[in-house]
Amino acid sequence: MQASDWRGVLPAITTPFDDALAVDTEALGQHVDWLIGAGCTGVVTLGSLGEAPALTTPERIHIVRTCVRAARGRVPVVAGVSTYTTPEAVALARELTSTGANGLMVLPPYVYRGDRRETRAHLSAVLDATPLSCMLYNNPIAYGTDITPDEIGELAASHGNLHAVKESSGDVRRVSGIQALVGDRLRILAGMDDAIVESVGVGAVGWIAGLVNAFPAESVRLLELALSGQRAEAAALYAWFLPLLRLDTVPKFVQHIKLVQQEVGRGHERVRPPRLPLHGAERDETLRLIRHAVATRPA
Repeated sequence: MQASDWRGVLPAITTPFDDALAVDTEALGQHVDWLIGAGCTGVVTLGSLGEAPALTTPERIHIVRTCVRAARGRVPVVAGVSTYTTPEAVALARELTSTGANGLMVLPPYVYRGDRRETRAHLSAVLDATPLSCMLYNNPIAYGTDITPDEIGELAASHGNLHAVKESSGDVRRVSGIQALVGDRLRILAGMDDAIVESVGVGAVGWIAGLVNAFPAESVRLLELALSGQRAEAAALYAWFLPLLRLDTVPKFVQHIKLVQQEVGRGHERVRPPRLPLHGAERDETLRLIRHAVATRPA
């Protein structure tokens, strides 16, 4: 993968589980093949939506290798690196590098919210541990660590294999803020589903998407319209899609998105504890929203 490949719709894929909550290898391979066939330009594994914290290291390696086999070289496969300690992250980055993955998505440490010096040391250690092209994942809402544009610029200046940023701060001004410091040195991809059109408007060139797991054709079309400046057409599709896209930005986003997949026949709502499937009024309301969207789905 080269820096120019960090663009388009790259699904942050869910991890399918069987009845025993083991990784469903066959379903995973089929899902990857379906997403690629719908026009997605890459596959991002082991992210938050993929329930990475609930996976063992052997499972993570298995998932990436399964995705690489399913992709068959058609699109890049990106693996997330998320751990509590820096030595764990470095070891995982090295193991993932040997799986055939084309790139890594690098996260700050879980749980501990380091200061600027600590965060940079962690991220630098992971970037130094691999020759693969890397994307930095900034999500202060979820992880409590905010990697500011100037910090991103410093990392880009000192690490030649840092080629992209998944920007999920919720502030689209960050996109132009990063560009003001690094220019075209980094590709910026939107990381929040309900900010994709706004992010493209200020310079994002790609989308690490969640609802794409159930609606890939609509996701690819929405990004195409936004990038080509077809404002009216993009606005119309976005208006239909937004109620679903907002499911990506709530604490139970994994449960919500897996339920959407189940409703459209592209997955199952099984999740690993401590997550549990939605139930009661919460599940009923989500089903109402999903079914309305399916019934009014644009041609």
